[in-house]
Amino acid sequence: MVGNMNLFAGWIGVLGGVLSGAIIGLFFHRDDWVGGYGSFARRLLRLGHISFFGIGFLNFALGFTFTAVSLSSSHVQVASLAMVVGAIAMPLLCFLTAWRKAFRHLFFIPVISVLVSALAVVTGWPSA
Repeated sequence: MVGNMNLFAGWIGVLGGVLSGAIIGLFFHRDDWVGGYGSFARRLLRLGHISFFGIGFLNFALGFTFTAVSLSSSHVQVASLAMVVGAIAMPLLCFLTAWRKAFRHLFFIPVISVLVSALAVVTGWPSA
């Protein structure tokens, strides 16, 4: 059941990536949009867009891992919840940081969340 949450989160990530890309794509033809192509804000918008896909795919991988490998329930729960937190927090903080630079100080939240998820899987991996 927990793995289903990660598969669903993966599809929400794909949907968020497509929708944010469509919205951002409406303005890409403007050279000076959000300060120009190389501006900090525009880079963060692009990172937010792609992070929907990236962490969404990690959620897919996690959901499939749960069906293929027998991890303890505590490792599964920690990994699952932490990855969902990362999937929400990363694009949100990218977009918020594009708006106000001070939000950059909160990037430790999605980074630690994804790290905790990966550590929970690796440390819970059954012995060969």
